[in-house]
Amino acid sequence: MPFARNIPEANTVALHNLAGTEQSSGSYIRLDAHDRAAPSSPIGLNVDVVGTLSAVQETIYCWDIASDRIEWATNAQKVLGIRSIESIGTGSAFQFLMAPEHIQRRIDALSGLTTMRAGDTAEFRVQYRFTPGGRRSDTSLWLEDHGQCTFDSSNALLSVRGVIRVINERYWEEQRLLHRSDHDELTGQLNRIRLMEALGAVLSRADRTKQSCCFLMASVDNLATINDSFGFEVGDEVLAAVARIVKSRLRGGDSMGRYSSNKFGIILNECGPGAMRVAAERFIKAVREQTIRTAVCQLSATISIGGVMLPDQAPTIPHALGQALQALDRAKLRRHDGFTAYEPSAASASARQRNISIADEVISALEENRMLLALQPIVDTKTREPALYECLLRMEKPDGAIVSAGEFIPLAEQLGLSRFIDRRALELAVAFAKSHPTVRLSLNVSSLTCSDHEWLVALHRLTGGRRQITERLTIELTETAAIHDIDVSIAFVDTLKELGCKVAIDDFGAGYTSFKNLKTLNVDMVKIDGSFIRDLASEPDNQVFIKTLVEIAETFNLETVAEWVGDEETAQMMAKAGITHQQGFYFGRPLLAKDFKSSATAAS
Repeated sequence: MPFARNIPEANTVALHNLAGTEQSSGSYIRLDAHDRAAPSSPIGLNVDVVGTLSAVQETIYCWDIASDRIEWATNAQKVLGIRSIESIGTGSAFQFLMAPEHIQRRIDALSGLTTMRAGDTAEFRVQYRFTPGGRRSDTSLWLEDHGQCTFDSSNALLSVRGVIRVINERYWEEQRLLHRSDHDELTGQLNRIRLMEALGAVLSRADRTKQSCCFLMASVDNLATINDSFGFEVGDEVLAAVARIVKSRLRGGDSMGRYSSNKFGIILNECGPGAMRVAAERFIKAVREQTIRTAVCQLSATISIGGVMLPDQAPTIPHALGQALQALDRAKLRRHDGFTAYEPSAASASARQRNISIADEVISALEENRMLLALQPIVDTKTREPALYECLLRMEKPDGAIVSAGEFIPLAEQLGLSRFIDRRALELAVAFAKSHPTVRLSLNVSSLTCSDHEWLVALHRLTGGRRQITERLTIELTETAAIHDIDVSIAFVDTLKELGCKVAIDDFGAGYTSFKNLKTLNVDMVKIDGSFIRDLASEPDNQVFIKTLVEIAETFNLETVAEWVGDEETAQMMAKAGITHQQGFYFGRPLLAKDFKSSATAAS
């Protein structure tokens, strides 16, 4: 018999509330093929419910679990495209026409519901693929099934009342949008966010099932060379091709995603150490042996891979990423086109923990204003009076202990924190210059700050553009930072000089700057790296270097500073060589700015 469903007349326009509890009174509509026209509703509408459902490709059903019988609205045959309603007259018959891979999805949606009392209801919603012509048919529909379930006192399912909607177009559009949001546009693999989610799911499953798996990090070895030689468009083609090659060698259930510009993360399920190595070598060989056709020519590529076992060696996502990257770095150091498995190291773990501790301390000190300014004199060689003071940072720990810059600046630069440190040093230096109007200061900046326009904006804002402050500031760039991007450094120096500042090259001789760059950069001062000064008396080569530098500096009209001067003999040798300024413990150790005596003023 056709499915008969009574709906209170007042609810005739609420077509999606078909699974609710029937009212005890009121007039009802019978959804029958022979009685499509509903009596007038209280709001004056004549509603053809079955016709409306058909128009939006929906049908309704009631499934009695005990008998397994399903009663359908009379439009079910048309909406679902089946031969007859009798062919889906039972739950088992309907399930036989569902895609096998989605049967459990529907079972889970229904069995996952619980209730506390007999007669209570719970809602469900599930999507699955349906084959109206049978599983061997090429025709299929995507259905959305939602409604309510009723339970007995023992929480057993009694009945299901629901609405089924055909969602073919919407489903495929949703899948297309989901794929776009989940996958990297260039390579077609999972994007970084989804890769991390997949890695997290695998770690949870591995922890629960105690089944080992592994995570590989692969990078394209020669991508930078390809980009430089043929352009980034060709490099993108190679990257996408490598991703396809590796993807084709994955087992079912394994996954792959793009981690960064030239790195891919690969998740291998149920995989031990031996299988991890075999899989990695399979990927490496596949990429090595295939040529890649690009828009310009055929090219070849190689990949290096690092791998880590999960969850034994990496119980969390950050651990998995960090250790896979460490293994990849070792693979690249040994040779390109190779694989290295992660090997735990007590020394490395200790160093990482120390780095984490220092990074936390630096950030806390910045946030809590525990970065302190210290000053070390740079004296005039002739008068031996302070000509200016170099601004150095000290970090005060919560317990009051003072930490020198050498203990945290190198790591901070590696972690990208140097911009924040440079900004704080600038604030402290300008504040000190304002309160000591006759003192000249020098201030170090990192390589990152050389390209940081906001630092220059902060300099102008803090000084108010007043040249009586900026003309007492000398900004020190390290030699390696200055030549890292010479054009950027030239622009940075030019802007500083426009503001009134002087510029010095610090640690000169430690890198490979040519003397010509001193003129190109238009600096005012050269500070000689202390390694040339420390053992000057016993190092004839260093004496020659200093003599040559002084001659060049005089030609360019540059001031010179000898660092690390530790005794009278060295000081006299610097004076004899023609060095204009000297700095070192012999002339004064760094002193906290708060202890700076007002009488210890520098030449204006």
